[in-house]
Amino acid sequence: MVAFIAGHGLRRFNGYVTEEVPAVFFEEEGPDSWKDFVEHAKASGACFVTMNEVALEKADVAILLEQLRDQSYPGADNAIELEEAEHLVKYVGKVGYLQLGFAHQGVMFLFETSTEWYEQFQELIETVTDLGGMVLDDDGCGHDHGHDHDED
Repeated sequence: MVAFIAGHGLRRFNGYVTEEVPAVFFEEEGPDSWKDFVEHAKASGACFVTMNEVALEKADVAILLEQLRDQSYPGADNAIELEEAEHLVKYVGKVGYLQLGFAHQGVMFLFETSTEWYEQFQELIETVTDLGGMVLDDDGCGHDHGHDHDED
């Protein structure tokens, strides 16, 4: 992907475009839709595209599992959620979310895609958040892992 972007004469800028920015979303029409998006960026005269990817981290899965186990109580049926969370371990280190963007006439044009397992992870995080509040880091500080789009 990086080579494709560079091959079109565009620079890559690591950054995440937030929901507060006026944006138009590119509709994904297949696995290579991102290539069409890059070609649109070039055709618009953009000098660079923003790029943000999120890989699933081992700590994210561990915290999710811990929270699901802590929230189980007699009579609670969260075995399905625990099984789904344990299944996510095989995706540790893999990219589950990608956002590309370019600015044109004061508007950001964005392409976003995510895998099924990343969406499942997001749903599980929401379940934990709805049941017991924010997911806590090891230091006890609240951290919204479901929307962490920074690269490490």
